[in-house]
Amino acid sequence: MKIKLLFLVLIFVSASCATNPFTGKKTIALVPNSQILPMAFAEYDKFLSENDVITNTADAARIKLVGQRISAAAERWLDANNYQGYLKDYKWEYNLVDDEKVNAWCMPGGKIVFYTGILPIAANETGIAAIMGHEVAHALANHGQQRMSAGLVQQAGAVAGNMVIKEDSTLFNTAYGVGTNIGGMLPFSRSHETEADKIGVYIMAIAGYNPEEASKLWERMKANSEGEKSPPAFLSTHPSNDSRIENLRELAPLAKAEAEKFGVTSFRKN
Repeated sequence: MKIKLLFLVLIFVSASCATNPFTGKKTIALVPNSQILPMAFAEYDKFLSENDVITNTADAARIKLVGQRISAAAERWLDANNYQGYLKDYKWEYNLVDDEKVNAWCMPGGKIVFYTGILPIAANETGIAAIMGHEVAHALANHGQQRMSAGLVQQAGAVAGNMVIKEDSTLFNTAYGVGTNIGGMLPFSRSHETEADKIGVYIMAIAGYNPEEASKLWERMKANSEGEKSPPAFLSTHPSNDSRIENLRELAPLAKAEAEKFGVTSFRKN
């Protein structure tokens, strides 16, 4: 019975897959967007109601302008690669929130927040575009959906393991938790960050922003975090700053070549 149950779980997981349009890879999709997006929209509205949203300023207007250009570029890329209608359920929204945190994020469905604390590091409109491209890429590649699905698989594995073991499962649960986090969930998260970096620089280039600025943004991010103690790479959810900077430098000419396919051969300054 237990073996049958595990077999059925494996069949369900393998059948519940989606395709990442930017990589062509199959991704786990146990939770459909029809469930995720309404939850994301509700949480976004709740967040805005509980925080100080800045409107009618030059910075707020710049966030919206860059966001509109990035989302338009994403749609151009998707349409050109036979993914028409991929964004039909997105309800794009771009807001600036008064908060000292050095952060920005994009919820599934295109709900974006920039904190004022990240603007000095962005430094200019192209820096904002690099951040925006990266955060939007997480949503476009359904990284939130993948993380939710991976969490469910991790939980299912723990339940199945406890069913099989029968006896005291404390040791198993400890080993399983550590093993699946270090060997699975953390590398999974780091791969998402690297993937979002690549998608992001492509999109910002198609939107007319110089992708060479993305590595410079991360140089400023690195300088801003100096003195902070970082965990070892294998325990981190993000790639190291140095590896990220090098990767973005290598991606810049490829992003320019991609933008050229869309007739973009020159880029905005600052």
